[in-house]
Amino acid sequence: MGKMYYDSDCNTGLLKDKTIAIIGYGSQGHAHAQNLRDSGFKVIIGLYEGSKSAEVAKADGFTVLTAAEATQQAAMVMLLVNDEKMKPIYDESVAPNLKAGMTLGFAHGFNIRYGRVVPPKDVNVVMIAPKGPGHTVRSQYNENRGVPGLIAIENDASGNAKEIALAYASGIGCGRGGILETTFTEETETDLFGEQCVLCGGVTALMQAGFETLVEAGYQPESAYFECVHEMKLIIDLVVEKGFGFMRYSISDTAEYGDYTVGNRMITQATKDEMKKVLAEIKDGSFANKWIAESDAGKPNLLATRKSESESLIETVGGQLRANMSWKNK
Repeated sequence: MGKMYYDSDCNTGLLKDKTIAIIGYGSQGHAHAQNLRDSGFKVIIGLYEGSKSAEVAKADGFTVLTAAEATQQAAMVMLLVNDEKMKPIYDESVAPNLKAGMTLGFAHGFNIRYGRVVPPKDVNVVMIAPKGPGHTVRSQYNENRGVPGLIAIENDASGNAKEIALAYASGIGCGRGGILETTFTEETETDLFGEQCVLCGGVTALMQAGFETLVEAGYQPESAYFECVHEMKLIIDLVVEKGFGFMRYSISDTAEYGDYTVGNRMITQATKDEMKKVLAEIKDGSFANKWIAESDAGKPNLLATRKSESESLIETVGGQLRANMSWKNK
């Protein structure tokens, strides 16, 4: 079992008299910047020329500079831009302006793990990765709660890189939920695996297959949507709150019996064998190479799939049902 760290283990004073540059102001960027500021840290925003986020960040009260200028003024630089966009921003704007003893931070290990970003040896290289979307990182902080997070130390040039990472993690609220130390490799590989096999790819494919099976059998699409999509959140909320046991306690005995007797008919050994293949593709870099090639080509497959998925029956029916739920209009 790994050791967990909480706010009482974090010395935020290590960073409170330093300037932190947040590079990017999207989902994670806005959350980190606002949470840090509310925790008493000095934050500036670095963006590429012409970024649409500049006016948003300014409206939120931040000083907005180019990524190069922000790096020059900072003691810690946190790169919060998309994986596929990070290398050119780092190479052109950040790398030439790094100084010995600075801290370079990431929220995901992708670019370090696959060698796309290679920092100098005289800077700290750390990761602070909240385990949740940026908007949740912000909303949980505002509710005096916090999304759990991971930290990792790839290079400790200053001798206190871990303490700096913990201070930052506490500043964005992760110390309220718990902070686990990991490595860039473990975070990257488990994160990609989770997204592809369980959280995104696995769950959506399971819901889609269930929805289609019921519709093809002649049941109403609305009924299929409620059963295979809408109710998923209600079940997962129970699991997140108190685990599998609490979820099974909360459902009927009929549902619990069906859980035990049918679940392993859906997720079979063949499924786990395929998961192992996916993990192997993540570990050997073939997925990363495929994704970067797709991105460099303008993301034609991603965009085409996104369009076709948005026009599917499950999305059409779901959109209509959600639009008429009374609380959605408040």
